Amino acid sequence: MKKNFKGMTAAALASVLTISSLGLFPSAAEGANSGSIVRDVNFRTAPSLSASTKGMLDRGDKITILSKPNKYWYKIKDDRGRVGYVSSLSKYVRTTSSSPARVSSASSSSSSSSRNAIVRTGKKYLGTPYQYGSNRATTTTFDCSDFVRHVYQKATGIKLPSNSRSQANYFKKNGKTTTNWRSLKPGDVIFFMGYKGTAKSNYTGINKSKQRISHNAIYLGNGKIMHTYSKNSGGVRIDTLAGKHWEYRMVFGGSIL
Repeated sequence: MKKNFKGMTAAALASVLTISSLGLFPSAAEGANSGSIVRDVNFRTAPSLSASTKGMLDRGDKITILSKPNKYWYKIKDDRGRVGYVSSLSKYVRTTSSSPARVSSASSSSSSSSRNAIVRTGKKYLGTPYQYGSNRATTTTFDCSDFVRHVYQKATGIKLPSNSRSQANYFKKNGKTTTNWRSLKPGDVIFFMGYKGTAKSNYTGINKSKQRISHNAIYLGNGKIMHTYSKNSGGVRIDTLAGKHWEYRMVFGGSIL
C-alpha cells in the first residue's frame, strides 16, 4: 500500500509539472512587473490629468505595474491592493522588473483594446442628431468635437479639451501625428481645415499647417471616418475619406494611445 501511495504521489507530481509546462500555472519568472515611486505622485482613477485622485503615492512606495494604456500612464496596483493610474515619467516611477518587455507587450495589447473600444463606442451613437455647440453634459445631440470628446472619455477614460482646435493642439503636444491618412490606425483622430468645395484643385497650393482647424473625426480604418457635421447630413455617420473633400481638407491625424 505504501508503494502504491508513492506511485500515486509521483504520478500526481508529474501531472502538475506537465500542466505547469503547458502554461496553465504561471511560473515565478512570469510575475507582474514591479516598480517603486521615485517622487510623490498623484494616484488617479483614469489615465488623464483631469481624472480624480485616490490620494498621493509617496516616494519609496512599492507598486505592481499591470499595463501601460499609453506612453504617458501606467496602470498599477499599490501595496494596499488599490488599482489606479500614475504618470509613467521616470522622474515619478522606477521599474525594477527583470523582464520589461512584458510591459511593452501589455501596452500594445492595451492600445489595441482601447482602439477597438473607441470604434465600438462611437458606433453606438450613429444617427445621433447634430447640434452646433451641443451640450457637453448630454448625448442627445453632438457637434464634431463633442462627439470625439465623449467617445474618447467613455472608451478610454481620457478627457479631451472641449473643441476641435484645442483637441488638435492636445494631440500635437501629447501624441504622434501624421499628414498621411494611410498611416493612421482605427481609433485615431483626424483634423480638417474649412470647406472650400469638393474639387481637389480647391485645396492645391494651400499651406494646410497654417489653416484653422474647423472639424475632426474618428478614423475607422479602410479609408472610413466616423463623425458628425450638420443637421442635414443625418447626425453621426460614416463617410469615405479617399478621393473626397475630406481627404483634401485633412490637416493631420494622430494618436494619443
